[in-house]
Amino acid sequence: MVDLKYIGHSAFEFKTQNKSILVDPYVSHNAKYDYTKSNIVDIFVTHGHSDHLGEALEISKSKKAPITAIFEVANYCAGKKCKTRPVGLGSWLNYDWGRALFLPAYHSSSLPDGSYGGVAASILFEIEGVRIFHAGDTCLNPDFKTYKELYRPNIALLPIGGTYTMDVEHAVVAADWLGAKTVIPMHYNTFPEIQADLNRFAQLMQVNNTNCAILNPNEITQ
Repeated sequence: MVDLKYIGHSAFEFKTQNKSILVDPYVSHNAKYDYTKSNIVDIFVTHGHSDHLGEALEISKSKKAPITAIFEVANYCAGKKCKTRPVGLGSWLNYDWGRALFLPAYHSSSLPDGSYGGVAASILFEIEGVRIFHAGDTCLNPDFKTYKELYRPNIALLPIGGTYTMDVEHAVVAADWLGAKTVIPMHYNTFPEIQADLNRFAQLMQVNNTNCAILNPNEITQ
């Protein structure tokens, strides 16, 4: 059984068999989250922006957990003395807890020092037979229809805050195109520019007969 914990913003922890995987670990935004209490074995970063890279460097060094990221982001992290796994788009990556696949996201990517961060990505995870799609920062795009056909994600983590990503209306369409049974909104209300109406999102999602799971930070779903 996979436990999924929402840390806040776009940060999630997936726990399986006493191992934890962090995604976009901007964990400092959540004062109640303590990564030292988890057995973190891998860290994934969708792109180089600070609200997604977050505390990946600190956690990686503390836990000796490698950071899997697009080549340019991984090289930046390696330069900060972290163990990394640099990757590109489009190939399944095997881990002892399952596998992951980096896919395109329609967004920019730069690193804290201002250097080029390569392409932005979304990530599809397969853990204990459950497929979890973390969309990263992206706009609505027709790739989602292909992902439904090829990968059939069970859970989709979708940005809804607008300005830099999809807004509520476009995220509802994305959920329909992906065909996931459960959709969890992310990347909203952290900053003034990405305020979103969660009630409206939940109401619009009812039309698609999709389970809309709005999680509070530190809340766990299975």
